[in-house]
Amino acid sequence: MCLALPAKVVALDEAGDLATVALDGVRKQVSTALVEDVALGDYLLIHVGYALNKISPDEAERTLALMAEAGLIAEAVASEEEGSTAA
Repeated sequence: MCLALPAKVVALDEAGDLATVALDGVRKQVSTALVEDVALGDYLLIHVGYALNKISPDEAERTLALMAEAGLIAEAVASEEEGSTAA
């Protein structure tokens, strides 16, 4: 199963279209080439090392709460890490 995970932007490298995002204590550098006007504090949907689009903080919190309730956060983070290293 493939999931796009909401993660918060904690650092930007605008010269290389890259951002560092954080989710559940894990930080990861992702490409922001597909998303315009990314800023610190934005929530992005991340899939296999790429930001797909921005989402509101409320939507990110609701999605993360549902995933946590279902026990999927750790599994999804591990899956995202595996997917980005396999590419």
